[in-house]
Amino acid sequence: MENKQHNFEELTVQATACLKNKLLRADGTLHFYNYHWRRIRRFMKLQSIEFVDANVCRDYLLSEFDNRDFDKLTKNEKDTVKTINSLIEFIETGTIQGRKETTDFEGSIGKLMMDYLAFKRSQRLASHTVDEYEQHLNRFLRFLKKDKVATIKNVDLVHLLNYIRQIDTRKISLAHIAIRTLHDFFKYLFEQGVIETNISSMIPKDNYKAQPRIPSTYTRKEIEQLISSVDVSNACGKRDYAIILLAARLGLRASDIACLKFENVLWDKHCIELIQYKTGKKHELPLLAEVGNAMIEYLKYARPKSNEPFFFLCARSPFNPISSSVIRQIVDHHFAKTDINTSHRRHGPHALRHSLAGRLLEQQTTLPVISEVLGHTNTESTKFYLRIDLTSLRQCILEVPEVAPGFYSQKGGLFYE
Repeated sequence: MENKQHNFEELTVQATACLKNKLLRADGTLHFYNYHWRRIRRFMKLQSIEFVDANVCRDYLLSEFDNRDFDKLTKNEKDTVKTINSLIEFIETGTIQGRKETTDFEGSIGKLMMDYLAFKRSQRLASHTVDEYEQHLNRFLRFLKKDKVATIKNVDLVHLLNYIRQIDTRKISLAHIAIRTLHDFFKYLFEQGVIETNISSMIPKDNYKAQPRIPSTYTRKEIEQLISSVDVSNACGKRDYAIILLAARLGLRASDIACLKFENVLWDKHCIELIQYKTGKKHELPLLAEVGNAMIEYLKYARPKSNEPFFFLCARSPFNPISSSVIRQIVDHHFAKTDINTSHRRHGPHALRHSLAGRLLEQQTTLPVISEVLGHTNTESTKFYLRIDLTSLRQCILEVPEVAPGFYSQKGGLFYE
């Protein structure tokens, strides 16, 4: 692909397809790349640039980071540079090369590691999670080779501790993932009867605790503004309207909307029954009249003729089932058409799910009920949303007692001059 000018939307769709089909990147990774690529689109609007090419991408990077040293950038800034460079690579070469560290699982220990990775894939873990395990196990295997350890029975706790010690202590999360991976690997070997001693129980635990971000939420007024902004006079609009309602009114994940089939919609019972893609658990939700009417409108007047069992299809031939990443793009597209301020807030279908949880909390709905609505297996996952319940948090505020004026002028006091 030569460095000619492109329509931004068409270019990113093609680049996303390359990441998905060639590099087998997960939907979350595709969303991550598109999130950073959309920054170029905002830059183009500010500069009144109609088409994108490699030079536009480079100008964007220059405007953001000037000539700053890459090693001195923050992680988020480095992510931006890497993803934009991937888009530049696609514009100039027509493809994107994988940057994943090369792995080589030779020998009997390597064979066991490959069996373990196959087992993790069978559990339907996200591909990027399995890739993470693969990288850490391969580094551990190289470490063992340097110590001339050829069989798993010769690996002891000393080897594990020495390996953990040599990890850069400044990279706390890296050490945490390495420890977690080794713990799970040796637990697997013990449960499979490969080793007689459960070494995993001897691996010391670290105190690392990932701090999840505050969920992005929108007010009831903003959600209604988003919904009303969808133009339902055309086929795409009818489809997008139904999708947004499923996320905003029922809190369905993008993956579950994408996997929704005709058999999941029980019109006679006025409900939706499905097996959640993320948890594998059965989930039942009421089919609200507003949502059901939008879905019927899509079926009658907008859905392409197809024998596909999936409810939502792409608008263009060959009319394949819609994917999670496309659903994210749909919601993001309609947010962009409004004047809703999305700065420092995510603006995909999960934000609509978070917003529903926030409104339920405002209505003082109990956690078990919210868990049922969102399809959580337990209330621990739902407690994540308590941090956005500002109404209840305000009730926890303690009054600060007044300080006597003489405190600040007393001799010998901290503020005395």
